[in-house]
Amino acid sequence: MKVFKSWQSYSRYVRALKHTYRYIHTPEVEVFLQTVLETAEERVESIPKDSVLWRAQLGHGWRFENEEVGEVPAPYEPERMCPRPGRATEGRANPKGIPYLYLASNRETALAEARPWMGSQVSVGQFKILRKLKVVNCTTERKGLIIYFKEPPPKKREEAVWTDIDKAFAKPVTPTDDAADYVPTQVLSEFLKANGYDGIGYRSSLGNGYNIALFDIHSAEIINCFLFGVSGINFDFSEIANPYYLTKHYKKKKGKGA
Repeated sequence: MKVFKSWQSYSRYVRALKHTYRYIHTPEVEVFLQTVLETAEERVESIPKDSVLWRAQLGHGWRFENEEVGEVPAPYEPERMCPRPGRATEGRANPKGIPYLYLASNRETALAEARPWMGSQVSVGQFKILRKLKVVNCTTERKGLIIYFKEPPPKKREEAVWTDIDKAFAKPVTPTDDAADYVPTQVLSEFLKANGYDGIGYRSSLGNGYNIALFDIHSAEIINCFLFGVSGINFDFSEIANPYYLTKHYKKKKGKGA
């Protein structure tokens, strides 16, 4: 069985795709992808037919109430809740123009992944899986930073690489991102797609569940849709680095200990 050459194999793979070759893979990138494919076999999970997952979209449609009230907000229509072929924007897993179906394991995660703001409205639909699906579960238990000062044993290297892959997929997409930032995860997704997998599962960094990107947008269909208003948003912060102080803004104390 193939093993990763280094616990830093993912970061080297990223540098190669972003700064050396993008569409023609170097031998090192090919070896990395083959090693991902082999080690992914231990991460394969099945999603049974008729399973239900969630998808959220910012915004709402309209429904005519009556002559007196007129139109009122309503959940988006089914076609608006599904990816539109040929109009897909860059995603963490999909390249521009090739849509994937992004779903979440629960409603709260789907809502969080839409990144709504206070007072916004979000359409949230349930999707039923139409056939048994085989997906690669990228999630890992490790969430912190992994650093080794010398190469660890193969299993530890594998753990470190899959932790990096999990973090890469979980990182939220933002409007300010460079499209090149998505290339490494897009290539991984397409490689797994080409080798017979139906999708990938990865941790959500915004909700308490996980996300699933399905390569075939027709492998699930919407069965209902709800409209939610955002009445509150909670943020938790923790300091992750030492602060610095500019001495000119602080008066030096005189006396003992000065």
